[in-house]
Amino acid sequence: MVELFRQFPAALRARARSVRLGPTGVPALLAHPDWASRRPVAIWMHGRTVHKELDPGRYLRWIRAGIGACAVDLPGHGERLDEDLHSPAHVLDLVEQGVAEVDEVLAALGGGEYGSVFDRSNAALCGMSAGGMITMRRLCDPHPFRCAVVEAAAGWLTGLLMPPGGSGGRSGLDMARLEALDPMRHLDGWRPVPLLALHSEADRMVPIASQREFLDALRERYRSAGADPGLVELRTWPQTGAPQEHAGFGRFGNDAKNLQVGFLARHLGATPPTAPI
Repeated sequence: MVELFRQFPAALRARARSVRLGPTGVPALLAHPDWASRRPVAIWMHGRTVHKELDPGRYLRWIRAGIGACAVDLPGHGERLDEDLHSPAHVLDLVEQGVAEVDEVLAALGGGEYGSVFDRSNAALCGMSAGGMITMRRLCDPHPFRCAVVEAAAGWLTGLLMPPGGSGGRSGLDMARLEALDPMRHLDGWRPVPLLALHSEADRMVPIASQREFLDALRERYRSAGADPGLVELRTWPQTGAPQEHAGFGRFGNDAKNLQVGFLARHLGATPPTAPI
């Protein structure tokens, strides 16, 4: 991972640190506009089979907008490699452990040298694919986050893993565990916050149907709570050219990142640093 760090753009490399957070030592990449001022922070969780150093341009955009970045390696990924957890068969293990680690990471950002530069009271939770599923499940329980962003993720896990119609489902699933981890089953606990969902209509790994179903139910949850259902935003592209129409947004990658950083800056009230990065 040191070699990957060295390949970062110079402006990011000068403002980034590779650390371990919390009692269990979650591997994290921290980036900050100046390591002096107190800034909003966004936690980022990647998808299966990759690592936190992927797509450093995302973090560079964030710090240029005045947002601190905390990107973590998912369980079994990156600096704590366990290839069993890369398998689709272990997605529930990944989600369960990832959800448990969110609070550990957030608590670490509020202590020691980090508490003066990362504002935990002004934080966003974000993730792609499996990281997005962790994000949505964590938001079903009491939390301090101001907003959230998910990419190519499904909030209706049952619909993803056991599609209606009985074809293409995964065998051997622990149904009680699936129900416990499926965000769709826990919407009553979701506090309405701004949510941006980005997705390819042609995604072959996480078909958009399971996410649309979830977002429709989530909007109803907002209405019933007296909140604006427009806080739930979905932006899609018919086709992107990305691998499996899932890993990134291909020729629309720049558009997706602009939408994401604009959303975060708006809802976190971020301002760019005085000295341009």
